[in-house]
Amino acid sequence: MPGADADLSTVNVLVPAGQLGSGVRADEVDRGLALGAHVIAVDAGSTDSGAAYLALGVSKNTREAVKKDLAILMAAATQARIPLLVGSCGQAGGDAGVNWTRDIVVELAGEFGWAPRIALLYSEQDAQSLKARNAAGRIWALSPAPALDDATLDRCDHIVALLGPEPYIAALAAGADIILGGRTTDTAVLAALPLRAGAPAGPTWHAAKVAECGALCTTSPGAGAGVFIRIGHDGFEIEPLNPTSRCTVHSVSAHMLYENSDPFRLVEPGGVLDVSEARYEQADDRIVRVSGSMWVTTPYTLKLEGAAAGPYQTIMLVGIQDPEVLANLDEFHDRLHASLVARVQRTLGAEAGDYDISLRLYGWNAVTGLAPPKGTPPPPEVGVLFVATAATQSLATRIAKTCNPYFFHFPFRERAELPSYGFAFTPADIERGRVFEFKLNHVVEVDDPLELVH
Repeated sequence: MPGADADLSTVNVLVPAGQLGSGVRADEVDRGLALGAHVIAVDAGSTDSGAAYLALGVSKNTREAVKKDLAILMAAATQARIPLLVGSCGQAGGDAGVNWTRDIVVELAGEFGWAPRIALLYSEQDAQSLKARNAAGRIWALSPAPALDDATLDRCDHIVALLGPEPYIAALAAGADIILGGRTTDTAVLAALPLRAGAPAGPTWHAAKVAECGALCTTSPGAGAGVFIRIGHDGFEIEPLNPTSRCTVHSVSAHMLYENSDPFRLVEPGGVLDVSEARYEQADDRIVRVSGSMWVTTPYTLKLEGAAAGPYQTIMLVGIQDPEVLANLDEFHDRLHASLVARVQRTLGAEAGDYDISLRLYGWNAVTGLAPPKGTPPPPEVGVLFVATAATQSLATRIAKTCNPYFFHFPFRERAELPSYGFAFTPADIERGRVFEFKLNHVVEVDDPLELVH
């Protein structure tokens, strides 16, 4: 492994996939080792799939999938005698996710007779300490979140701080073979070893941003899983680990816009990556070379994510091909919704409590919630999803059952013959469980990058 004072032409990072558990390919990892990898670094989670994974402390990936990937990566790291870094363990990066991943690593080590030195970096935070920091004016909201109050912190089931590279650097310096981190920015886990080895910050952070999702920065993401980055004193190179895939100037430069609203600036703990002067060149048919990336140091802040369980939902689903309904979907939606609400009010009254009924027209505007442009032709069919949200599961289901006859047999015109829409399941009402919500979109300022790590 390159040390802090190593004089290397490049520091090489093998990024085997965009996320641990998504399918690491052994042949690509072998190719990365042959290219001279100094570290294997991979992200294991994000907030992409919603708040439930943080609130519940579970992964969306199966244990079998994560174990399969870790078996390949641990074998490669042991063979090459290079460190393995995993960030945002267990999907949401809470303490439970780190421990879950640790147990898999320990199990594999026992099966193969290995004895790796494992470092655990926990980033979960308790509400009480954050209340004190908030009172001291060290936490502020990111738009459009409101200012933080104690009640919001108390409502969170779990809170994590997104770590930067410094905890990984400290663990590398202590001699760790495998580092399992809590919630971490996707780029930080890839940037850690190059920064420790003395690679310049601008190219390191830019390379990490491009490589964070593995083969997504290539022209054929489905053909491979990972990429290989070489970070030098004046820039970096990136190439796919699948020999049939290509990186191009377009595919590499475009990745700055992935999950980022600014194509030239990326905010990270302790600084901002500025690529406004970056130059992208096609080094050969498969490799892109990038130079001119800059790093601007800022006060050190960590983003906070907090999630909580909310009310309960029960759903029902029908498919509709009635041409009269399809030709008047917006009117049908409004009339049906008003009828369902009136039905609940007549039947349950105040007992329904603070409830909500929503209808989502899949095939029309369920994804955006916006009215399609005038003149949009009717679709051949729509799926109508009924969602009842209430304080308890029992109440949400009672609301759904109350609405059932109207939902499945609501005619477009009054006094018309009752239709029977195509219900997808029987029984029709499906208890979905609790709603999970993100409660925090805030940052906390720290004096030491390690002070929120435990």
